Amino acid sequence: MPADEHESMRALSDDQIQQFIRDGFVRIDRAFPRELADEARTILWRDTGCDPHNQATWTKPVIRLSGYKDAPFLKAERTPLLHAAFDQIVGEGRWRLGSLGFGGTFVVRFPHPDEPGDDGWHMDTSFSPDGGDPNERRANVRSRGRALLMLFLFSDIGPRDAPTRIRVGSHFDMARFLAPAGETGMSQTEMAQG
Repeated sequence: MPADEHESMRALSDDQIQQFIRDGFVRIDRAFPRELADEARTILWRDTGCDPHNQATWTKPVIRLSGYKDAPFLKAERTPLLHAAFDQIVGEGRWRLGSLGFGGTFVVRFPHPDEPGDDGWHMDTSFSPDGGDPNERRANVRSRGRALLMLFLFSDIGPRDAPTRIRVGSHFDMARFLAPAGETGMSQTEMAQG
């Protein structure tokens, strides 16, 4: 492959890759077309049971939705730009998307006087203990079963619009914290107690 063709397949600059290593995350703007975001948002609004044009229907501070296999969600996570970024960060052939459709949960937040009850710090776990309870998810220093956590934004947001907060550099702190637990790792409960 000619060098200029290879360069055109790069999704992330060298500075972005260094930022990912240093800070633990990288932001990829325009990772999927706005039209997909609009389609996905329409589905999410429908499933919240709320009317986007009537704030009186926004009766809860947060609604969680999951398990989407609809086309706009699947297309959003499968863009060539994202896959090129995954190859650069994780390594070509060293990652795969989950098989259950768009993974994870959509946390839909609304302006509301009540506390949402989920606005503290959080770490996603990735595997169940060998031979143990499949509902007990764990994390270890190697991130067994997980290469990347993707946070998709399907609407424009500002700093006061309740986006997921990311603690810059926390991957170093968590690696030191999880290292003594070895391959077994820790559950969310064990991490909270530590």
